[in-house]
Amino acid sequence: MSYAPDGQQSSPYRPDGQYPPQQPYGDQYGRPYEQQPHEQQPYAELPHGQQHPYGQQYGQQPYGQQQAPYPQQPPYGSEPTGYPGQQPEPPRRGSRVRRRIIAGVAVLALAGTAALVMNHFEIPPFTDKGADVSFGGPPAGGAQPGGEAPAQPASSKMLMPTGPAAEFKNTMTLPDGTHVAVTTLDGKKSGFKGKVWVWAPKEYNDPKFARSGFPVMIALPGGAGYPNNYWMGTDLGLQKSIGKWYAEGKSKPFILAMPVLNPGPDDKGVYWDGSDIPGQPKMGTWLTEDVPDLMKANFRTVKSRDGWAFMGSSTGGFAGLKAVLKHPDQFKAVIASGPDIVPDSSLWKGHDKEKAENNPELLAKQLIDAKGPDVYLAFQVGDNENNKKTLPSVQKFIADYTKGPVHTSMRVIPGGQHNAKTYVPNMGEGPIQYISKVMEGPVE
Repeated sequence: MSYAPDGQQSSPYRPDGQYPPQQPYGDQYGRPYEQQPHEQQPYAELPHGQQHPYGQQYGQQPYGQQQAPYPQQPPYGSEPTGYPGQQPEPPRRGSRVRRRIIAGVAVLALAGTAALVMNHFEIPPFTDKGADVSFGGPPAGGAQPGGEAPAQPASSKMLMPTGPAAEFKNTMTLPDGTHVAVTTLDGKKSGFKGKVWVWAPKEYNDPKFARSGFPVMIALPGGAGYPNNYWMGTDLGLQKSIGKWYAEGKSKPFILAMPVLNPGPDDKGVYWDGSDIPGQPKMGTWLTEDVPDLMKANFRTVKSRDGWAFMGSSTGGFAGLKAVLKHPDQFKAVIASGPDIVPDSSLWKGHDKEKAENNPELLAKQLIDAKGPDVYLAFQVGDNENNKKTLPSVQKFIADYTKGPVHTSMRVIPGGQHNAKTYVPNMGEGPIQYISKVMEGPVE
């Protein structure tokens, strides 16, 4: 049964056994009745040697004439052969060339797709993602007999890697050949286990600095900061910017440590303030002790606090600001972009004493009363932040606590919003220069 348009059925049959009308004076090929073949015998019963009329098609030999056998067709791809009396067509070389081109393009497309898939799943040799990365190595001059690195002079400001070496895996390679690598750190002091991404500028592997210790900046993200720290991606340009700023004389060649900020996702507004909240994972200890210990174990760093700083935005800005004010003997400076000024996690409920111990305002007052050590706080805030209280809160903090050992700078970003894409370019317009002037590195 066939189907007419719009789902209507059509049938070659008519009611009561009627058949479709024939064309006048002809069969289905339009031939007059007198030219139609005579009644024929069944195909299987024709006498030997007689030509069977069945199967003859319109345009073939008339009935009763001997039909020449069809010529044998050549193998596929050779010169075509036409019907009897028909001139063979010239070789279709262009068609074969096109087929070969199409086949080649298809092979290249498949290879490209396979390479992309293997790159996505980090399968060598199509990518160096997942490859081991080593940032260590003895200073120039090689190891002494017995495998130990040359002894450092007591006066050296540089701290050689203390070990044990962590297992770093490459997550991306920058155009200058440097790597952003990741490791899983089992924090011995905090008891928290999480990921830390690291990056070292190209100068770190320059033979010129083989005996030098480098300053470290612990970069903290806003929001949950879990399961990733968004500074580890190169789309925000932090790593590239540090290299550029150093070349321009604006910045120290910082090594970056980029740990997770919280122990879990920011679920229903719950976050941990980068602090040791009773009954919760000790994220304050993780950020200020375990992460620095990781960097000292694997990199040539600066012995004193003059080579250690924080940088963060939003919640990360608060955590960095608090860390410097709470541990001024360990850290000297911070760049705080669009930060909160006071702790506001709901997890502090019932823990007022501990909350006060993590309040930057109270910590700044205590540092002023203790008359040191000196700390350097570089703030930057957009004048178009979504939280309209951010700018006046930072301005009030600066007005109240910029005295004695607490040094501050402020950059208001015209049109600036509350996001990392606003903060990174503006760091080079003041904040990175402000802290770099008071920090050390590379040092020997």
